[in-house]
Amino acid sequence: MAKTELLEKVSSKSRSAVKSSLSLRRKSFYMPHKSNLHFEISERKVFLRIFDVVWVLFSLYVVSILFRLDYFQIDSNSWHWGIVLAIYISLFNGIFELYDLQKAGNYYRVLQNVVLSSSVIVLFFLMTPVVTPVLPDDRVEILYFFLTILFTLLLWRFSYIALISSPKFLRRVLIIGEPVEVELVASHVQQSDPNYNIIGYVNPGTGGVLAADSIGLREFSSEKLEDTIRKQGIDEVLISNVTSATAEGLYAEVLNLLKKGFPVKDFNEVYEDKTNRIPVQHIERNFYQFFPLSKSNESKFYLFFHRLADVVISLIGLAVGSFLLILIYFGNMIANKGCLFYRQERVGKNGRSFTILKFRTMRCDAEPNGAVWTTKNDVRITRFGKFLRRSRLDEFPQFWNILKGEMSLIGPRPERPVFVKELSDLIPFYDTRHFVKPGLTGWAQVMTDYADSHADSLEKLQYDLYYIKHRNIFLDITILTKTLSTVIFFRGQ
Repeated sequence: MAKTELLEKVSSKSRSAVKSSLSLRRKSFYMPHKSNLHFEISERKVFLRIFDVVWVLFSLYVVSILFRLDYFQIDSNSWHWGIVLAIYISLFNGIFELYDLQKAGNYYRVLQNVVLSSSVIVLFFLMTPVVTPVLPDDRVEILYFFLTILFTLLLWRFSYIALISSPKFLRRVLIIGEPVEVELVASHVQQSDPNYNIIGYVNPGTGGVLAADSIGLREFSSEKLEDTIRKQGIDEVLISNVTSATAEGLYAEVLNLLKKGFPVKDFNEVYEDKTNRIPVQHIERNFYQFFPLSKSNESKFYLFFHRLADVVISLIGLAVGSFLLILIYFGNMIANKGCLFYRQERVGKNGRSFTILKFRTMRCDAEPNGAVWTTKNDVRITRFGKFLRRSRLDEFPQFWNILKGEMSLIGPRPERPVFVKELSDLIPFYDTRHFVKPGLTGWAQVMTDYADSHADSLEKLQYDLYYIKHRNIFLDITILTKTLSTVIFFRGQ
């Protein structure tokens, strides 16, 4: 498969979804310009976290006064209970995906996740009486406590959905760039942030490679850029790799916009910020913009605590795995006949190979003719193997690889040498994912589905590079939280 065909396949995966999303908003093409209020993704997540806690604590305070309930009455002598509750709210709302903005905009998913999160919050609050109030004599107070948290979160989150759907929170965006690259921007950025309303593009080249309708966008004339911006009510302009050879008179117009304080941004910057991945397709033209990567890769403080966490968690994982071993052994003997463990060569940090250890999930003769990509619903996976994969129990033996230092808890998933060679020849900078140790879980694993093709591997590489570039303690915590969500909702592959 040629590189251009691969990039086209990645873009086409999300084209239809974006086209339908954009078509719903075409009604607003000729609205008079207004200065829209737009919150960035990070701002909305902080906004949600703060007000989840504020509204719950406020509601508990009001209910405790109205109904004279002592259990969750927060005053000067019990303020630390509020802090514990705030931590539980932030933690479990994250685990149950209430800070995933795609799901936070869906009424049904919000209802489902709020019920789950509220139940677990109350359960943990009741089970930790050392740092929380002693259980009340009147057990009905516990029901009031649960219902207050549940209905407060539901009311607030439903109000949030209604609020962000308002047109005044949409940011109308115009892109200057070639149609193929505009398609990439529209498909990925629009999916990541639905409030970032890309309405059209200006083509600085000699002609479009794609018809405007095929990407669900309207093509505007580049002769009078400022007039187009004023007429269409544009809030921001993105520039996507425009060269002097194709820009012609656009440079002067863009410079004039900048002088007037109009927001003009680089495509790569916005793409990375909105999608949390690096546009691999553009690295060859902007190599020094992306490397060197995260300072954490050379921070002795970060690396020490990262390794310490690996050792501690791997010891806990091996201890838990030893208790599960008997159940898995009998399950393997009944429904997955053959050897219990599976060993395979994988590529680790700096390209060094190591032997990974897993519970076997496929039949013993899975690859009679050599290495084959594992696909979703692969027929080679046994019934018991499907359970192990969905629950991620098949990964437990890898805690031994982590303890030995061959892997880390978090990092790009290690790949087989034959696939590494194949993908390195096809995908630019694929080998850069070996700058760090491979991980049991990673940013690509929690953000995408199982990779069963070259196109999927390209998409995963973008997330892996984002992690390598931005890795820090907060991103690590986010990955662990999302991994727990994957396990809880049985989404393993």
